[in-house]
Amino acid sequence: MENKDISVFPMGEKNEAFAKYFVGQSYLNMLTTKRVPIGNVTFEPGCRNNWHIHHKGGQILLVTAGRGYYQEWGKPALELHPGDVVNIPPEVKHWHGAAPDSWFAHLAVEVPAEGASNEWLEPVDPEEYGQLK
Repeated sequence: MENKDISVFPMGEKNEAFAKYFVGQSYLNMLTTKRVPIGNVTFEPGCRNNWHIHHKGGQILLVTAGRGYYQEWGKPALELHPGDVVNIPPEVKHWHGAAPDSWFAHLAVEVPAEGASNEWLEPVDPEEYGQLK
């Protein structure tokens, strides 16, 4: 799969603003920032974000392309494919990103809430990530 063909949504620029919270290269195209922020996030193979928590509002992931993973703290990683929807409640420590051998893209929908914020934490353990297929 060529990166230019990863999604029907434009891939966007390199995600420099959040690069320190990712292992590998990601790309971000904010589709809207009004009312309900929605970003198209594209991950190169092996790219994943750090563990993080959405305080108050939570997040919804709509998988649009490739193969990736979502994992909540203390639970096994879930393999994700186009059409999958992940509802992430507030206050749940989690990460998401591409499989080691696949591009991956999802729409990240920020659930609006008074006082909502994100708390970025440590990177995913590389040995644990390396055990994913």
